[in-house]
Amino acid sequence: MRHGKKFNHLGRKSAHRKAMLANMACSLIEHKRINTTVAKAKALKQFVEPMITKSKEDTTHNRRVVFSKLRQKEAVAELFRDVAAKVGDRPGGYTRIIKLGNRLGDNADMAMIELVDYNELYNAGKPAKKTTRRSRRGGKKATTAAPVETKATNEEE
Repeated sequence: MRHGKKFNHLGRKSAHRKAMLANMACSLIEHKRINTTVAKAKALKQFVEPMITKSKEDTTHNRRVVFSKLRQKEAVAELFRDVAAKVGDRPGGYTRIIKLGNRLGDNADMAMIELVDYNELYNAGKPAKKTTRRSRRGGKKATTAAPVETKATNEEE
């Protein structure tokens, strides 16, 4: 039975699991992309995204809360300095998990987890920032009338 099992225990005791997730989060913040198993990547996503949200507001309390989870001063400094500035306008979804296939030794499902705003290949075709929000209801009808008029003038000539 899985009563009360809210997260993946990853086959480890709680102290080992917390230390492993803290180290993986520090590596992700430092390198912006790491390779791991799919299960660990999903657990890391749940672990690191609330800390990135806290880093958007740079207060002493938020730094202490994040430091209690990460346990590395350099990673906390980089998170609040560089990463928070890059993801400041994003409302969530700071990480992306890309499945890579199976590992050769034990056939484990492998994945790459990365910070979304640091991948230049995926962000190249998209504009840097949306400025306005548009509703889905009303569209402009004047744009469809203009090509019809030009087509009519071409037929007369």
